[in-house]
Amino acid sequence: MTVAAIVQRGGRFLVVEERIDDGEPVINQPAGHVEGGESIISAVIRETLEETGWRFRPEALVGVYLWRRSERDGGFLRIGIAGSVDDHDPNRPLDDGIVRTLWLGREELLSENVRLRSPLVMQCIDDYLKGERYPLSVLKSLLS
Repeated sequence: MTVAAIVQRGGRFLVVEERIDDGEPVINQPAGHVEGGESIISAVIRETLEETGWRFRPEALVGVYLWRRSERDGGFLRIGIAGSVDDHDPNRPLDDGIVRTLWLGREELLSENVRLRSPLVMQCIDDYLKGERYPLSVLKSLLS
């Protein structure tokens, strides 16, 4: 299970350029796996900070997405959460593999389509732009 932060400011979206498996850099939202004992909300806040240096304030659930890269792949469950950022630390070291943080508009992202990490990147953005928002209270954590 992964989480992804959807942040829009001035018509542009917060994304990261990251290198995976020592390949060419790809573009993704700040995103990552929910760690053991961690809530979904805590995970998206942590991942955004670690990958961008921005403090993320979750505001709404955009969607829950199931995607499988190939028939041999077990698939990914991604939870897209919209919010805002503030308190940027430009000197904070970013996670391994993160090349840089970018603010890109939808059209710029479409022009980079071949470099998007997965189709989930644009799906989250398009759902956000369509106004899909659900209360964060639907995300329940029953962790002890």
